[in-house]
Amino acid sequence: MTNKNVSELKQLILQLNNDTTSYLTEMKDLVSTIKQQQKLSIVSYFTYSFSISHQNDQDSLLIGTYHIQNLGNKLLSNPYICIKLSQDSPFTFSGKYVNKKSNLSITPDTWERLNEQTDKHEYWLKPISKKVIEPSEILSFPNFQVKWLPKESYAGSIFGFTYCDEFQEGIHAVNQIYVNGS
Repeated sequence: MTNKNVSELKQLILQLNNDTTSYLTEMKDLVSTIKQQQKLSIVSYFTYSFSISHQNDQDSLLIGTYHIQNLGNKLLSNPYICIKLSQDSPFTFSGKYVNKKSNLSITPDTWERLNEQTDKHEYWLKPISKKVIEPSEILSFPNFQVKWLPKESYAGSIFGFTYCDEFQEGIHAVNQIYVNGS
């Protein structure tokens, strides 16, 4: 090899090293930007309908669903919810969930009650088969029922809270359900 060829080769290697360094810097910047753009965002809400009776001996009924939507671009892991009835409400809550000691069959959409069955005001529930909520995905606790007898005046509230590993302090539902009548 001539000195000229060696010089050209060194120049080419130097240029390739500079290009590689430049590409690596650009990739690091892109990865950093992507990491900064990853965000956690969640919204939870109730949808529901009523069948209200004005007869003192007939139940009034609310059928509702509690939704959790992952609005961010990161997974939400180990989701669970709390549906809370106000202490002075005349409501009776029921839904499709199993208790820890239950022998009922478990399907992929089964929810489990985490707190004691004797608590008639708080229902802590988690999906048994669903461990993560993907970005843009909605997880729902469907078709729970709240019943009450419309004796004289009545009033009560239903609140919802969502928890997961990323939101351990909990996020309250954007809407609550308030019912009153006489």
